[in-house]
Amino acid sequence: MKIENPNPIEWRFSERASQLQSSFIREILKITQRPEIISFAGGLPSPATFPVEHMKAAFDKVLSTDGKVALQYGPTDGYAPLREWIANSLSTDSCKIAPEQVLMTSGSQQALDLLGKVLIDEGSRVLVETPSYLGALQAFSVYRPEFKSVATDDHGLVPSSIEAVAEGARMLYALPNFQNPTGRSLSVERRVELVETCARLGIPLIEDDPYGSLSYKGEPYPKMLNMNPDGVIYMGSFSKVLTPGIRLGYVVAPLPLVRRLELAKQAADLHTAQLTQMVVYEVVKDGFLDTHIPSIRALYANQCQVMLDAMAEQFPAGVHWTRPEGGMFIWVTLPKHIDAMALLDQALAAKVAFVPGAPFYANDPETNTLRLSFVTVPPERIRDGIAILGKLIAAQM
Repeated sequence: MKIENPNPIEWRFSERASQLQSSFIREILKITQRPEIISFAGGLPSPATFPVEHMKAAFDKVLSTDGKVALQYGPTDGYAPLREWIANSLSTDSCKIAPEQVLMTSGSQQALDLLGKVLIDEGSRVLVETPSYLGALQAFSVYRPEFKSVATDDHGLVPSSIEAVAEGARMLYALPNFQNPTGRSLSVERRVELVETCARLGIPLIEDDPYGSLSYKGEPYPKMLNMNPDGVIYMGSFSKVLTPGIRLGYVVAPLPLVRRLELAKQAADLHTAQLTQMVVYEVVKDGFLDTHIPSIRALYANQCQVMLDAMAEQFPAGVHWTRPEGGMFIWVTLPKHIDAMALLDQALAAKVAFVPGAPFYANDPETNTLRLSFVTVPPERIRDGIAILGKLIAAQM
């Protein structure tokens, strides 16, 4: 029986809910679904890299041989064989990571949310790069921290700038490898300095590393986790090396923190899907990534070079951009008088999309910046899209 003419509910949302904002990138993606749009906007891995047949075979094997376990509730910390595989893959001769330090999450975005829940109180100081990953800023913002920006230059985060903003900081969040959004990477020297600085100041360092395997030269940088496992929190993901659709990430941290994160996860979703964890383990356990990741690197390196060559040919003097050695992004800095948000409106009218840079700043946004992603766009459309952007920018010079 349906009640007739009920009084309308006046929804009273929490203060936290009133703080929530949509992701600018996600809003742009709604537009870029149209096939006529040349989209450099999404931070999406190329579907051409998805190992569909291997995933299908793994699903079939897991469900055929252990289906009742795969379809049941699982432990909050995750599927033990996969956690052990991750721990072994991160261990070095001088630094052994224990499986008990690994917590599986529903994508690395959940790891960011759990870290926010466990480490941030309202008003807590959180240090972030300038610019920083938008998804992290969103995840942490729910807990109403005080963001303090750490200076960067053409070589990434500047460790010597930390001390000026360090007082009372709960954590420092960094993406050292082919950073989203800039594509920059920290040198080995800066990594050592960053780890030493955070250790001296007593600041937990979050090392978010979704792109570390995507070095075009195939030579990964050393992980800061292995330099100080007692002070570095490491985040990883299978989204960029397998597929984002499985929503499988992980966080590696000292045991006292892992336990708190596990309790927070119990309250959030009980556990990450057992089925997908077992499938991913089936795919990776015998070395599949050793042959699969080089094919991703080769594809992305080629498309990156196509975009860099097109920019050199089509963009006017006075425009500057990064030249990444891995990952998925190029960061563009326009002359000061050009507003990238206004440029986006013109670009969309010309059927080209990108992400303006301002949303990536926790403080003092630079409105003359933008991010380009090249991995989902074929070379000929990269050239066409960059030519259109070049003309739009030149018209404002």
